[in-house]
Amino acid sequence: MSSERVNVICLKWGKAYPAFYVNRLYAGVKKHLKRPFRFICVTENPSGLHPEVEAMPFNQPKGMPDRLRTGFWTKLSVTADDFGDYRGPTLFLDIDQVITGPLDVFFDYKPGRNCIIHNWLSWHKTIFRPAPNIGNSSVFRFEAGKSQYIFDRFEREWHRALDRTRYRTEQAFLTYAMGENREWWPAEWVRSFKRHSIPFFPFNLVKAPSFPEDCRIICFHGEPNPPEAVAGYDGGKRFYRKTLASDWVRREWIDNELAVLGDWEKTAGTTPRG
Repeated sequence: MSSERVNVICLKWGKAYPAFYVNRLYAGVKKHLKRPFRFICVTENPSGLHPEVEAMPFNQPKGMPDRLRTGFWTKLSVTADDFGDYRGPTLFLDIDQVITGPLDVFFDYKPGRNCIIHNWLSWHKTIFRPAPNIGNSSVFRFEAGKSQYIFDRFEREWHRALDRTRYRTEQAFLTYAMGENREWWPAEWVRSFKRHSIPFFPFNLVKAPSFPEDCRIICFHGEPNPPEAVAGYDGGKRFYRKTLASDWVRREWIDNELAVLGDWEKTAGTTPRG
């Protein structure tokens, strides 16, 4: 195992996700990543972040229209050499994820390559065609200080990046911008709670979500989100989306924060984790 310090970076913007999402992500990384690391949260509001989380302000590129200064496009901007002072292997993680297993493999795998998970599709969308070569940007790795070309491509071609006849999603453009240096993560390392844990209807009504074998990171996209996975999700009118409460999500997401970080929020007098 390398002793080189690596970077883990996430993004918190606006009020959609409270600070405890970042703290729980950090607790999962601290438990499962054995080598030295910096944990960086790019945010306009560092209030409530654990003291060991390094808050970094947004460094928005000049010349970009306002609609490209938030959300996904800020995520892509972290690949620019002058976005921050971090250098070397850097793992980007969305904050609405749950760390469930060893993370060192994400830095040992295909060093120097831009690694990203192959995006998941519903099974019925791949009956007559293979899944398109589009990554899911929830978990991707790049070499900070050597990946300016990714951002440069965005800066040159942002008009094309917004063209939905050419790139159906922002993730499609990121996959393109990574170029020939792009590599897929092994599929079992990063799984979708919605696609790989929730039983098919009607079994979802009586069987709790399962834990995917050899999974290191569980991604949440759409519904349910992590709190809904912990409590159980009723699905509303879409009863086929209902999920029972997940004990293993609670263990890895909530209980692990207390085990790794302690009840620091109470001591610090910050807002309760919820």
